[in-house]
Amino acid sequence: MENTEFFGTEKISKILLKLAPPVMLAQLIQALYNIVDSLFVGRYSESGLTALSIIYPMQLLMIALAVGTGVGMNTIMAAKLGVGKDKEADAYAGIGTPIAVGIWFLFAVIGWFIMPAYAKMSTESADVIKDVVIYGRIVCVASIGLFLESIWTKVLQANGDMKTPMIAQILGAVTNIILDPLLIFGRFGLPEFGIAGAAIATVAGQMVAALVVFRNGFRKAPEKEVYPHHIAKIFKMGFPNILMQSAYTFYILGLNMILATFSDQAVTALGLYYKWQTFFFIPLGAMQTCIVPVISFNYAAGKIDRCRRTLTTAIGFGVALMSMGTLCFNVIPTQMLQVFTSDALVIEIGSFGFHIVGISFIPMVTSLIFPVFFQAVGSSMKSSFLTIVRTVILFVPLGFLFSRMGLNWFWLTFPVTEVLTSVVGVIFYRGFLAGEYAMTRKRCLLN
Repeated sequence: MENTEFFGTEKISKILLKLAPPVMLAQLIQALYNIVDSLFVGRYSESGLTALSIIYPMQLLMIALAVGTGVGMNTIMAAKLGVGKDKEADAYAGIGTPIAVGIWFLFAVIGWFIMPAYAKMSTESADVIKDVVIYGRIVCVASIGLFLESIWTKVLQANGDMKTPMIAQILGAVTNIILDPLLIFGRFGLPEFGIAGAAIATVAGQMVAALVVFRNGFRKAPEKEVYPHHIAKIFKMGFPNILMQSAYTFYILGLNMILATFSDQAVTALGLYYKWQTFFFIPLGAMQTCIVPVISFNYAAGKIDRCRRTLTTAIGFGVALMSMGTLCFNVIPTQMLQVFTSDALVIEIGSFGFHIVGISFIPMVTSLIFPVFFQAVGSSMKSSFLTIVRTVILFVPLGFLFSRMGLNWFWLTFPVTEVLTSVVGVIFYRGFLAGEYAMTRKRCLLN
């Protein structure tokens, strides 16, 4: 009843303003600990900083599998709650934990064995390869906290609880931030672990976050008879998000390989961009998280106009807030880079690149929100296609083409990709509004 009154009748802007701040605060803390991670590692060694840039796509793949599965479950739960089927919603929540454990086990085994080959794909430096293997194996094998926390967080968010996940993220990030200098440099009598210390701090933070959401997020597993059907449906609904997130892995890996043909410093500059992008991505990431249950709930209830208003309101908020990122990337790029490194070549490459990439923040709002919208209304094919257009058809091929004209031209890949993806998204959205189902639902509401 609470969700019905809140998601179904409350003013859209008020819903987002209530849901978004806790998510944004949690993501802010997450962004800060990512930045702090790189800050301490960069002070410990330049090879370690490059290693973090190389391992970043692998970490994104873990997040893609964990969060994407959770989003699939969250979407189904919100739809079930929208039509009053609370027991069915709990059944889907209960199956999330065994799924999370299974994915973690597969990822841990595969990650351990492929890490040396993966490192050699992006660099020839023996020191960097060593750091990639050390850091990568730890964050892969000990990632159980990440997978469980992602599932339990989405259970809470589907029920309108944004505060507990926020607290979990904050405590996890604080744990990471505190442990980073202690374990990397070996302070207060602790051993000096170097880059391994950064990895240990990361997984420790994930475990703390998982423990916080366990109490209210864990649900009893349903009867085994429903496993095949429920698992298939969760992955069907979560596949667009998994695809979208995992595609980041492959396009960033592809861009790393393109930049590696220029220098390790170019790879590092791209990695530092993604560190800062995570920070400025917070408003958009919050909008993506918050609109899924709202749109799913109202779409299941036949309230197409509220789905439309949710999308347009989220885009408006996103553009207003992402403009701050564009401003910073164009006004203080050198200072942003100097936070992590004193390497003159990295700063030179990154300063020029930040100016160009910063322009992409505005069209990035629509290019990333449209896939989430289509996922929430059950149009997984359109959501997946938009992701494929952005990450497979555009990013790496355009990156390769622009790089042939020189390193400075490479950075144009970002704004061009976001604009073209947004155009396709607008075309799909106009088709959705004119669709027979949407029009039928709209007429029913008017009668």
